[in-house]
Amino acid sequence: MTDLAAAIESPDAQTRDIASLPVPESYRATVLRKDEQHMFDGVPVGDRDPAKALHVDEVPTPEPGPGEALIAVMASSVNYNTVWSALFSPVPTFAFLERYARTGGPAARHDQPYHVIGSDLSGVVLRTGPGVRRWRPGDRVVAHCLSVELEDAAGHDDTMLDPEQRIWGFETNYGGLADLALVKANQLMPKAGHLTWEEAAAPGLVNSTAYRQLVSRNGAAMKVGDTVLIWGAGGGLGSYATQYALAGGAIPVCVVSSERKAGICREMGVEAIIDRSAEKYRFWRDDGTQDQREWKRFGTHIRELTGGDDVDIVFEHPGRETFGASVYVARRGGTIVTCASTSGYRHEFDNRYLWMHLKRIIGSHFANYREAWEANRLVVKGRVHPTLSRTYPLAETGRAVTDVHRNRHHGKVGVLCLAPREGLGVTDPELRERHEPAINRFRTEEVLV
Repeated sequence: MTDLAAAIESPDAQTRDIASLPVPESYRATVLRKDEQHMFDGVPVGDRDPAKALHVDEVPTPEPGPGEALIAVMASSVNYNTVWSALFSPVPTFAFLERYARTGGPAARHDQPYHVIGSDLSGVVLRTGPGVRRWRPGDRVVAHCLSVELEDAAGHDDTMLDPEQRIWGFETNYGGLADLALVKANQLMPKAGHLTWEEAAAPGLVNSTAYRQLVSRNGAAMKVGDTVLIWGAGGGLGSYATQYALAGGAIPVCVVSSERKAGICREMGVEAIIDRSAEKYRFWRDDGTQDQREWKRFGTHIRELTGGDDVDIVFEHPGRETFGASVYVARRGGTIVTCASTSGYRHEFDNRYLWMHLKRIIGSHFANYREAWEANRLVVKGRVHPTLSRTYPLAETGRAVTDVHRNRHHGKVGVLCLAPREGLGVTDPELRERHEPAINRFRTEEVLV
C-alpha cells in the first residue's frame, strides 16, 4: 500500500504505471462486524458509543465487475449515515446488505460477515471492470454515493426514484472508509485540482444532498430573494446549504449551536444568525408535548432578523426536535424540505399551520447523478468550498465518528486513508491560492466538548 500511495503522488505517474501496479489481495477497512450487530440492544441510542462498534480490519479485495471500478482511496469523511451505521440504528446495516444480495448476480458479494462503511472518497482509479469507458487507471476522482441498477422505468426520469436505489457504503458494502473501495463507474466524478485529498473527500454526500434539497427543481427550487431558514448551518450539511443560499442570492437565516459556529457563518457572509444554545430554545416540554410558545418566540426572533419577513424555505434535517417549529415558522405558502432526521424519525407538527396556510412538505434524499455532477462542478470551479474542520487517520475512525455523534465538530470531519499526511493531492495551486481563506474557513484543531 505504501508503494501504491507513492506511485499516486509521483508527478510522473502515467495510466500505464498505475495499471501495472499489483492489486493487493486484502486491504485495511473500517468495518462493522455482523456478529456484533446486537451489541447495543436495550441501550438508548444517545448512550451508545460508536467507537465500540468500529474496527479497522484487513478484508479481501473485491474484483470490479461489469460497470464497476476499484479505487485507491486517499481520503474519506464521516457523514451521519456513518454514525447511524455504527450505532446500529434504526436497524443494523447488515439487513440492507442481505436484501441487496438477494437480488443476485454481483450483488451477492455484498453480504459478508463485515460491512465496510463510508459514503465519501477521493482517490485514484486503480482498476475498471468490463464496459467502463469513461475512466482509466490513474484518473483522480471523487465518488458520489448513489448506487442504482436502472432496470426499472421509474428511475429514468430521476434516478433517485429507481426502486433499487441505494446509498453506497451504507446500504451496500465496500465503502470509502478504507484503503480501497468498490464503486459503480457512474458514481465517479473529477476531483477538484485545487483541493487536497482530504478536502476533496469532504463535500460529496452533503454537497450533493444540499444541492438537491435546496437548489434543484426536485427540492425547494430556491430563487433569488428567498429567505431560507437553515438548521445546523455550521455542520456538515448545513454549511453547504448556507453556501448555496449565499451564492444563489437568497437570504439565509442560520441556526447554530455555538458562538464559534455563529462566527464561521459571519465569516461566510451571513447576517441573520440564531444561536439556539444561547437563546435556550426548547421546543418540547417533555417527550410527548411540544411547546407552541417556543415556536412563536422562535418565529418572532426570525422576523426581528429579517425585517418582518417569515421564511420562504425551511432547510430541515434535525427531524423530531425541530420539525413542529419548522412547519410553524414557514410563511403562508412556504416550503419545508426535509432529509435525514438526526434527532429522531417520528415527526410531529400541528397540521393547521400546514393545511390552512397552504404550506408544502417535500421529502428529499441525496441527489441523482446529474445533481451530484452539477454540485461537484461547482466545487471544481471553486464556487463551493469544502467545510473540513479536522482530519483523523484511518486507525482513529472511531474517534472521528464519535466527534460527529456528540456534535464536537464544525463542518465535516475527514479521514486519511492511503494519503500519508494532510496537504497532498493539489494539482492546481493557482486556483487554490485564490480561494485559500474560504477553503480553510472551517479548519480548527479544537474539539468541542
